[in-house]
Amino acid sequence: MAGGPGRPEGDELARVKIIGATGYGGLGIIELLLRHPGFELTALAASQEVGRPVSEVWPYLEGYCDLPLLAADSPEFIAAEAEAVVSATPDGVGQLFAGRELAAGRRFLDYSGDFRFDSLDIYREYARRLGREPIHRAPELLPRTVYGLAELHREEIAAARLVGNPGCFAVSCLLGLAPAVRHRLIRPEGIICDCKSGVSGAGKKPSPGHHFPERYDSMGAYRLSGHQHVLEIERELSLLAGRDIRVSFTPQAVPMCRGIMSCLYGRLPEGVGQGEILAAYRDHYAREPFVLVGDASRPASTADVRGGNRCLVTVAADERTGTFRVVSHLDNLVKGQAGSALQNLNLMFGYPEDLGLAYPGPHP
Repeated sequence: MAGGPGRPEGDELARVKIIGATGYGGLGIIELLLRHPGFELTALAASQEVGRPVSEVWPYLEGYCDLPLLAADSPEFIAAEAEAVVSATPDGVGQLFAGRELAAGRRFLDYSGDFRFDSLDIYREYARRLGREPIHRAPELLPRTVYGLAELHREEIAAARLVGNPGCFAVSCLLGLAPAVRHRLIRPEGIICDCKSGVSGAGKKPSPGHHFPERYDSMGAYRLSGHQHVLEIERELSLLAGRDIRVSFTPQAVPMCRGIMSCLYGRLPEGVGQGEILAAYRDHYAREPFVLVGDASRPASTADVRGGNRCLVTVAADERTGTFRVVSHLDNLVKGQAGSALQNLNLMFGYPEDLGLAYPGPHP
């Protein structure tokens, strides 16, 4: 196996450490790395259950991954050999460890919003929307970070040492809207993102709103005053459009475990219709391994993407009312999180981008 960017020479595997190994995001990347032929897990860190094997906390991993859980600031975790570190942690954690790992010559990929923005001002607004203290503890690293949506920043990710994984809602909206904004197939004013997510997007930490009796048979919108993922959606769309773009974003939690469906609306420009939009989308994504484009003749649902790294994009413009309409489906824990992370690691280490990801999820 020839060495690529950041990849060890010869047949050596690229070694990976994980911070936040026992959350849904950490488990997701463990599952993917275990079946990947080019990576090796060398150390796992968690804030709880330290000293226990990860397979004791999550028995389904027994015999597949039995590494002990370490504290992220322990000498054992710090000394563990690795070429990359994945921080599958909530906001505020990655910024505590990124500088240390980068200084040790490792690449660092963070799941949270800590490194999605290269601007301290935008990060502060992001933190404010989460109700967090608007202080970044490693602001000197922000100019070095790359936004980790491979379909938009493939070359930059391949060369990066610090990558901020995108938010799950942002992935669904950006993949659904990017071709339209880039090719002027939607009017830039009045874009609407109407998004529904399974409750696993809130993570494994129990909360009253996600307690089974409260969430079962119930759905509702939340953070209507300003969701944090809007900031990355608007920034990326503005870069594609070459002008300022604002979206109206409505996040909703629905009583299902995993999956996101985003219904994306706007106004059709004069002379633009379904045929032109569908052709442009198919051309735009023709060489993308994880984006499939269809029209209303092919039914699509979250069941079609559950457990896999694909995003299904359905183009269904309503010419009768002059409405642009696209619907995107993805698994929030795979393409919206761990799958995108592995895409990024593949790029960062010179592996084929779809290595370890080119398989369907389980059905039903």
